[in-house]
Amino acid sequence: MHLIAGLGNPGKKYEKTRHNIGSRAVSELESLNLENVILAKPTTFMNESGKAVKSLYSKYKLQNTKYLIIVHDDIDLPLGEFKIQKGRGSAGHKGVQSIIDALGTKDFNRIRIGICPPSGKPKDVEKFVLQNFTKSEEKILKQIILLIVEKVRVVLPPSKHKA
Repeated sequence: MHLIAGLGNPGKKYEKTRHNIGSRAVSELESLNLENVILAKPTTFMNESGKAVKSLYSKYKLQNTKYLIIVHDDIDLPLGEFKIQKGRGSAGHKGVQSIIDALGTKDFNRIRIGICPPSGKPKDVEKFVLQNFTKSEEKILKQIILLIVEKVRVVLPPSKHKA
C-alpha cells in the first residue's frame, strides 16, 4: 500500500495559492482509481504537515517510508518543472521539514512542483507562496499536473474493473 499526501493549507482562502499545488495535484490523482493507494490532503496547516502524515502513516500501518510519496510546491524549481526524488532534506520547506521531524527520517519519496517565477526567487518567499497563481501560471500548472498524474499512473497499479 502507498500513501500519497499532497501538501497545502486548509480552507477556501488558500485553495488556489502556490503553497497548495501539492493538494491540487492529489485531487487530480483521485480520478485514476488507483489500487492500494491512499490519497491524502492533510487538513493541518502546511507547517504542521508532519502531524497529519505521521498519523496517516501509523493508521494505515505502512511498512516502510518507501511507500510514502509527498507532493509539494518548491520555490527552488522554475514554474513548469517538477522533480521526483527520494531521501532529500527539506531545503527550507517547512511542511517537508515537519514531516522529516515527525517521522524521524528523510527517506521518503517527494514530487517537487516548481513555483519559482521567471524573474527569479522572490525576496519575501513566505508572502509569495500564499498568493494565488496568475491565469498564465495556471495554464502551465495544468500541463505539469497532467504529466505528474501520468507518471504516477505508470508507476502505481490501477484498480481492477468490476463488471
